[in-house]
Amino acid sequence: MTPLGDEWIVGRDHELALLSRLVDALTTGRSGALLMTGGPGAGKSALLEAAARMARRSGVRVLRCRGSEGESGLPFAGLHQLLRPFLDLAEGLPARQRAALLGVFGLDDGTPTVSDPLLTSLGALTLLSDVAEHGPLLLVIDDTHWLDLGTLDVLAFMARRLEGEPVALLLAARDIAVPAQLDRQVDRLTIEPLDPAAAGRLLDHQPRPPAGRARSRVLEQAAGVPLALVELARAVARDPAAAHEDTLPLTDRLEAIFAADLPELPPATRELLLFAAAAESAELPVILSAVGDRATPDDWLPAERAGLVRVDADRVRFRHPLIRSAVYRAATYTERHTAHRALADVLVGDPDRRAWHHAAAASGVDEEAARELDDSAARAQRRGGYAAAATALERAARLSPDPTVRAGRLVRAATMAMYAGHPRWVGELSAQVATLTDEPALLAEASLRAGWALAVTTRFAGSLGFLLPVAEAAVDEDPVLTLDALATATTPAYNSGAPEHREKILRIAERVPPQEDEIGRLWALAGCDPVRNRARALAMFARAWTDPLAEPGARPELDLPLARMVVLGGTAWVLDETAEAIRLLGAAMDHLRRSPTSGANATVAQALALALYESGSWTEARAALDEAYGLAAEGGLENVVVGAPVLRATLLALRGDTEEARAAVQRAVHGIDLPNCRSLQVRTHYALGAAALAEGDHAAAYDRFRAVYTRQPEPEPLHFHASDYYLADLVAAAVRTGRAEDARLVLDTTRRRLAEGETSARLTAIVHRADALLSEPDDAERHFTAALADPAGDRWPFERAQVRLDYAEWLRRRRRAVEARPLLAAALEVFERLGTRPWTDRTRAELRAAGVTPASPPAGSADSLAELTPQQLQIARLAAAGLTNREIGERIFLSPRTVGFHLYRIFPKLGITSRAQLRDALPEPGE
Repeated sequence: MTPLGDEWIVGRDHELALLSRLVDALTTGRSGALLMTGGPGAGKSALLEAAARMARRSGVRVLRCRGSEGESGLPFAGLHQLLRPFLDLAEGLPARQRAALLGVFGLDDGTPTVSDPLLTSLGALTLLSDVAEHGPLLLVIDDTHWLDLGTLDVLAFMARRLEGEPVALLLAARDIAVPAQLDRQVDRLTIEPLDPAAAGRLLDHQPRPPAGRARSRVLEQAAGVPLALVELARAVARDPAAAHEDTLPLTDRLEAIFAADLPELPPATRELLLFAAAAESAELPVILSAVGDRATPDDWLPAERAGLVRVDADRVRFRHPLIRSAVYRAATYTERHTAHRALADVLVGDPDRRAWHHAAAASGVDEEAARELDDSAARAQRRGGYAAAATALERAARLSPDPTVRAGRLVRAATMAMYAGHPRWVGELSAQVATLTDEPALLAEASLRAGWALAVTTRFAGSLGFLLPVAEAAVDEDPVLTLDALATATTPAYNSGAPEHREKILRIAERVPPQEDEIGRLWALAGCDPVRNRARALAMFARAWTDPLAEPGARPELDLPLARMVVLGGTAWVLDETAEAIRLLGAAMDHLRRSPTSGANATVAQALALALYESGSWTEARAALDEAYGLAAEGGLENVVVGAPVLRATLLALRGDTEEARAAVQRAVHGIDLPNCRSLQVRTHYALGAAALAEGDHAAAYDRFRAVYTRQPEPEPLHFHASDYYLADLVAAAVRTGRAEDARLVLDTTRRRLAEGETSARLTAIVHRADALLSEPDDAERHFTAALADPAGDRWPFERAQVRLDYAEWLRRRRRAVEARPLLAAALEVFERLGTRPWTDRTRAELRAAGVTPASPPAGSADSLAELTPQQLQIARLAAAGLTNREIGERIFLSPRTVGFHLYRIFPKLGITSRAQLRDALPEPGE
């Protein structure tokens, strides 16, 4: 999201960067021309307005005109709009040009002249050139497709002759109506629909953003069109019940855009369109069979000419989902039901679609139609189509006459929606259950689902309010349910960091007798107190039974091995068994990518990103973060939507991109109650502290690092787990700012607290580094060597490199430069590979002070790898493995031509010239 004045433009960073370059070029006297194309509502006008604001801020004058359908037949109407502010300067034009230009506007002196298009165009260009002598000009033209022909000819003429003039031309047109005069004359920028993540962010910024199933429906029906997202969100806000209808209601603005051509179509064409809209499929034979002899294939032609559909062989497609919605809602209730019944009659061999059409044709409750949808949901579930299963079960519940049966179907729908990763939808479905039944088992399961739905947001207390009562009530009668509830509760309890929740989870867990499956207890022990429970949790982790992963589409009970792998991966991460966490979570992600479970994907991808970051695999971590964020924004998983950008900001800060890091943090935490999300609060403090440290502002860095502990006489960690990993950074900043005594208080209190349990090799090294920095000279070296003694510390390369750098600086200050050199060389190798410029520069300076001239960074280091996008890195690795462009394209769903284009961009970034050099230029994954 990019701030511009008082407005925000979401998901258009690439487009805005291009517009910014166009404006920047203008300020240095360079010309340019750009045509933005896209469908209606794509946001072209918003981007034009953004460019105009940029220009005005840069001192560039802006001239504007907008095409109008009503004026498209008026010669030179658009040109008159554009030039009107400066027509009084036309007196300075050469006589023939002045006469030609003013003549087309009817402003000449009445002397008869012969119209000369060339002179008219030249006069317009000369006038603008004269104006531009006093400062650069940006010509902003909207709705170019509705401009009159004369204006289009003049614009095309100017576009070919702008070189050398401080004038830029920025136009926007509908993608299916690009004027022929400009089609090949001007560089084109296609404004694509927003990706799902950006679409989700745009919804979140609406005054009343849709939630749950309504959110999914809006995202699906809007198909990334910004105007549709905004207008459909307004429509659902006005009428929430409309979210359960077959199509969402269209506002007047959307109807004016997408339904304007319908009344003019022949009746047979409108009937074909209705059946196509009702069918929600592209199969022409099915539609024609259902319509019967009331229409023929030739009746599609008017709809094609109007740009509503495209018919190819046996397929018919609406140009945009909202056209389908407009067609469907324009029909009467009777017409829609007739269409659905006819379609059900011809879909005898397709029970799933037949069930949906029977349901659409039902009036009131209908158990037979509900059972058909229930069966359809079971088939979708077996295929891994959890969202489809949830939708079918929700519809089946509305058709169910019996309240208890309806409640059961809603619980199952909530479970499927949970697997599909839609927490707000899960919450909506679960909330309905209590109004329908008093059955304890159904109410308990509904509470579990409601607790999960809140757990993946930032409303952790609300989540635990559902989960902990279920866990406590079931201890004696259903201990399996208790452990299930505790496992779900541990994640929000961890993220919240509030001690009372964790203590209650551990108390309940101790009351549960040993079970055959102890995975829930394991996560509760590790997730609620990883230091005190480390030895016990590691023993349970080693004994944990693991099965092969279930195949995508297996029944939920067969998905348990996957759930087990995710929990074990999270346990390994919190216990600092980082390599094992990467193995487990990476395997889980490989499985989840093959099944449509976006919510699970997002949370697992974020956990994997954290482990990759800690292991020094920062490029892979960035790719996992991008994946996590995209999935979470689409599904509304707020904890990931905030957490992923905060970790990305940390990487930016450590690599020296401090301004972007701060901006990323600001965007991520806007509107979030951080004190109730202590894990996020601590990570936010670290990201901002790392940015300050990268800039050499040790005082600001200390303030941020100190904030991860309380200001009590015996400081406590703000977060029971996350805070302690930043202890050494706190001490390092304190030593440089004269606050050693305050830092010593934090260190001594932390050491006593950690002594009550068992620390990992990683945490042990962090405490030793902190001790070394605060110790007297006679004692410091003992702590430095202890921090480096355990070979396991190499699993966290950035932290180990920091210890080496600190130790080497200590040695050099004591005139032991020879001993410092190997430590500095080892640290430099890590910092260069990770691309941490501030730490690299500091280490190079220390090496020079120690009498060593450091070599230039090697090709393939993170300095070059950081320039690759996650997709480019993936392509490079696949190409290095020997895959052809076609094979790579099949693997990642790109055309071979697109793969070749990416490789063309990758080679110079890596400093190589051929495919054969890729293997040597790329480090092994995880390095």
